[in-house]
Amino acid sequence: PLGPVYQAGTLSGNPVAVAAALATMDLLDERLYQRLERLGDQLERGLVQAIATTSADACVQRLGSMLTLFFTRGPVCNWEEAKQCDTKRFAKWHAGMLLRGEYWPPAQYEAAFISGAHSEEDITRTVNHARAVLADMS
Repeated sequence: PLGPVYQAGTLSGNPVAVAAALATMDLLDERLYQRLERLGDQLERGLVQAIATTSADACVQRLGSMLTLFFTRGPVCNWEEAKQCDTKRFAKWHAGMLLRGEYWPPAQYEAAFISGAHSEEDITRTVNHARAVLADMS
């Protein structure tokens, strides 16, 4: 709370949170970022293929290890395009993913994040579940 900038948050300045953040930063290296890029690419390609296979009116937007699925023809490049997306179809897809044990962000305006804890098998399972839900919706 001292100084010219005010920053508030649930764990802001919490000693345990700061120690965890510093320990995490020590683990970040080029290998991890390369792995995250590979997993992100795997997830993007799998979702794009699932969309094509099911003829869903959707697109995938990805940057590195974060991505989202929009229910619109893409790409989505700005807020005007994003708010044209079919949020009701996304809600159905999200509910189907939850039923299969996939915890995707609850709004298509949010990004899903891949972490170093995820495996290729996790990504494959997620893609398979996404394809099944898209097929159920068509």
